[in-house]
Amino acid sequence: MRSGFISILGRPNVGKSTLLNRIVGEKIAITSDKPQTTRNLIQGVYTKDDVQIVFVDTPGIHKPVHKLGNKLNNQAYYSADDVDAILLVMDAKENIGKGDMFVIDKLKLADKPVILALNKIDNLSNDEIIKKIDETKDLYNFAEIVPVSALEDDNIDRLLEVLTKYLTDNVKYFPAEEITSSSLEFRLCEIVREKILELTEDEVPHSVACILSDLTEDNDTINIYIDIIVDRDSLKKIIIGKKGIMLKNIGMKARQDMEHILGKQVYLELYVKTLKKWRDKEKYLNELGFNDF
Repeated sequence: MRSGFISILGRPNVGKSTLLNRIVGEKIAITSDKPQTTRNLIQGVYTKDDVQIVFVDTPGIHKPVHKLGNKLNNQAYYSADDVDAILLVMDAKENIGKGDMFVIDKLKLADKPVILALNKIDNLSNDEIIKKIDETKDLYNFAEIVPVSALEDDNIDRLLEVLTKYLTDNVKYFPAEEITSSSLEFRLCEIVREKILELTEDEVPHSVACILSDLTEDNDTINIYIDIIVDRDSLKKIIIGKKGIMLKNIGMKARQDMEHILGKQVYLELYVKTLKKWRDKEKYLNELGFNDF
């Protein structure tokens, strides 16, 4: 048995959560084309034959503009401290920018093997992929560089083979059927947040949080009550929508995903509440689970 922990790092919106979902074979981390979608450390578990890899998906490392941003960066840095190796994900279609160099500079403090995954190679030619590898190989002393497409499931098996070489344990940390350590409550709240980001497009920024207020179960139905927290009343109006249509659509889409996970009929009740400037208030950040590391 070979096992161990791999931290997934990268700047926002490079496809870290999509890659994790692809590896474990089920959606455990929400995805969005908006940056900084992931907010909490999410553990995904890949088990096959005599190999178990525990992946730690992290918030995208970025230049913070409020206390929440600092906490997200702290979570990402913390995750690199006690792992066997770091998987750095970069967007192969994007030019190397200041954000990438900011992340790479932070890796120098980790003293861990770093494997670079060049993601989103779909629609790139072989020559373009080789050129991208040449552009990145001298940025850092990478242990290995693996081009992949999480979206198209391209070269993921090769990436797993590479990562397995850096595992240092022989303990089976999770049962073979378990694919995440994230709680059910957390996953349900994240589903709602994903639908908000999806349906409101650019109208609602990342000043939205979701909290499970109650969950009960009767014979055939699971009753779920979730509070949607925003930092100003104008966003509350957008999420509710005219005559409540937007909130109804958010609930409908979220309920479908929840029923897929739970295997039972779901009754979902959503409430929208305003907590002004919650991202900069320690009290609210602690209550919402964004604790310092």
